[in-house]
Amino acid sequence: MIEILTPAELPRARAAGRFVADVLDDLRQRVTVGTNLLDIDRWTAEHIARAGATSCYVDYAPSFGRGPFGHFICTAVNDAVLHGLPHDRVLEDGDLLTLDLAVITDGFAADSAISFIVGATRPPESVALIEATERALAAGIAAAGPDARIGDLSHAIGSVLTGAGYPVNLEFGGHGIGSTMHQDPHVSNDGRPRRGYRLRPGLLLALEPWVMTDTDELVTDSDGWTLRSATGCRTAHSEHTIAITEDGAEVLTLPTRLR
Repeated sequence: MIEILTPAELPRARAAGRFVADVLDDLRQRVTVGTNLLDIDRWTAEHIARAGATSCYVDYAPSFGRGPFGHFICTAVNDAVLHGLPHDRVLEDGDLLTLDLAVITDGFAADSAISFIVGATRPPESVALIEATERALAAGIAAAGPDARIGDLSHAIGSVLTGAGYPVNLEFGGHGIGSTMHQDPHVSNDGRPRRGYRLRPGLLLALEPWVMTDTDELVTDSDGWTLRSATGCRTAHSEHTIAITEDGAEVLTLPTRLR
């Protein structure tokens, strides 16, 4: 399904995006060396409950996971990159942590992910990975607008990632979003320009470039959910939900302090 929002619905989608962004912003500030991943999940659940919102993850049971997911946020550390199942793990100085959150408020979903380094130690490899995904995300957003095609966004994202020297996995990527978390069209993290679905004002997309340092191969953790790099290398992941407008694209998942 491809869902096109009306101008009257867009403010509700903006509110969902702002909520998700503000939760991630709060979590980023609260996470320190010694934080347990289960604490992050609990803090997220508290945010969602206070807002009267709905988690997109707790009951999520797709074919690629050992569902239902049963938690409120994805927490991926170091060699984990996608669908990180929160578990009893204490974060250490220099860990690369990715938080991925999708929530529905007032009938519309928003989805965003951030990667950052815990503590004072900043391994150069990790810094480079995070910066590459953030640049790729910015490039994908810049390529979006009315009459652009999905391939334009994929090409923009992939050009940054491959230009930085990283292999790109095409199994998982961005997606349409709206009243449900995962919709068509799929947005691959590499592709050919001027191909695929033509974008229209009112379309919401979650763009999510992610990379692994030296491989494009994933392996599934024994928990049935967490996807890790096949070589054990570090990974990073950045994601925003955007709305296609008459003039280009609006980022919905910016925290309040950056608006």
